[in-house]
Amino acid sequence: MKNVFATIIFAVVAMTATAHTARQVGGDISLLTKYETNGAQYYDLDGNRITDMLSYLKQQEWNAMRVRLFVDPTNSGDRAACQDIEYVKALGKRIKDAGFSLMLDFHYSDTWADPVKQWTPASWVSLSDAELYTKIYDYTKDVLQQMNEAGATPDFIQTGNEISYGMLWGASDGSSKKYYAGQSSNRDRFTKLLKQAGKACREVCPNAKIVLHTERVANTNYAVNFYNDMKNAAVDYDIIGLSFYSYYHGNLTQLETTLNSLETNFADKEIMIVEVGYFYAWQPTISSPGVDLSATYPISPDGQKAYTEALIATLNKHNKVVGLYWWWPEACEYGLDWNTKRVSDGWYNASLFNDDAKTTSAVGYTYPGGKAMPTVAVLKNFLTDTGILSATGDKASWLGAWYTLNGQKLTGKPSQNGIYINNGRKVVVK
Repeated sequence: MKNVFATIIFAVVAMTATAHTARQVGGDISLLTKYETNGAQYYDLDGNRITDMLSYLKQQEWNAMRVRLFVDPTNSGDRAACQDIEYVKALGKRIKDAGFSLMLDFHYSDTWADPVKQWTPASWVSLSDAELYTKIYDYTKDVLQQMNEAGATPDFIQTGNEISYGMLWGASDGSSKKYYAGQSSNRDRFTKLLKQAGKACREVCPNAKIVLHTERVANTNYAVNFYNDMKNAAVDYDIIGLSFYSYYHGNLTQLETTLNSLETNFADKEIMIVEVGYFYAWQPTISSPGVDLSATYPISPDGQKAYTEALIATLNKHNKVVGLYWWWPEACEYGLDWNTKRVSDGWYNASLFNDDAKTTSAVGYTYPGGKAMPTVAVLKNFLTDTGILSATGDKASWLGAWYTLNGQKLTGKPSQNGIYINNGRKVVVK
């Protein structure tokens, strides 16, 4: 019986493969090449030197990587913003050759694009809106053609980075073309830009899934309004992408509130957490409505691990959540000459490797420089906690249980509409 049920589970998953994305777990490793070139030293959990980072992360069962792209980062003034098309093609090919899926993150800017910075590239600033609609299509198409030719075809494409308030606002001395969800100002302009970018994606990479990336987990109503605007404007995309940092966006309960609303209102879309992080040292100033979770999850390597375990437990309640990407896991200045070879302008202590050049940290714990954090080995639980193992046991272990089509075991009968497995059969819940 157990083999029959397993066959049913996997047959259903196979039949729905075109509609459901296999779970992705990994990180945004956009600076890996520069760290390696400059001589950063990485060590595994046992203290052994890591000579091939991608192979090491593959051993940790990661299966996905994300890389950002700037139009002309020489205009950025930030040493960590170095990802031009040649850099990204080379790193993207390495990622694909190593067997990972690749998410390409278009920033559509020369520098960091985020909720408060969506500046138009210097070479595009003089273009009218009509010319920008053409430019974003042409640029996106050209980049993707180059990625294909380089053997770095993306599997997921973000048409913009943290675009909660629009993109391509103009020069960096103004934001008059800002968009606000649920309001008409600049909405048509913004959605036309997204449609043009999405059109290029479909033409050049028809098998890739398009991700619309926002960061308003802290404001559930705003997040719903944003994706409602996309729906009403018929913007073509597949996946809702979210950034989630507790020190900016709230606790795990707030995350779950927003996930529930997005799943209810946009049942045809999947969801990915495309950026997440938690500090192991030097937590930054908490930004309202963010929260300080250090009493529960101490700012330490073990606290970071505990937070990640709790995060994954939360995400595994949601069958629509199919991706989890740690942001900047490769940050590691250990072994570099800070004056001549540093990669960023400061240490990022939410990395998954000890970014501190000192063996004894100023915050009071001893942890070797460059060593992997325990969290590295925890992220795979997002892939493995699916319930399929229990489904292949004796009949008593699965009889009456409910599973998603991805094989995730639920705690009871699902409350959201969809197709599920119950007692070895597909069941439509309405």
